[in-house]
Amino acid sequence: MDVATLGAVGTIVVGLAAAMGALVGKRGENRAAQSGAVLTGYGTLVDNLQEERDAAQRKLADNEARLSELYAELSTARTDNAELRAQVAALTAENARLRERITELGGAPL
Repeated sequence: MDVATLGAVGTIVVGLAAAMGALVGKRGENRAAQSGAVLTGYGTLVDNLQEERDAAQRKLADNEARLSELYAELSTARTDNAELRAQVAALTAENARLRERITELGGAPL
């Protein structure tokens, strides 16, 4: 083999090695991008769950305040008002459901 042939073979080998390096680098880049997308998706999910938990806690606090008002109204009026009792029962049931949901979302109910 003469010098020109060795130079051509060397150029081909170097070109193939560079192509393989680029291919491996691109695969690593894709893997890193997918990993970042998974972490971003997880962060979004956690944010959404925390927002849902906070909303449930606010609703629970509002319901508790309304429930206190209804009990006060019931006790002062000394009436056997079926509508007020139905509201009390509905709010009590909703509060139980909200407490359960808050616990499921990782929070502590009020």
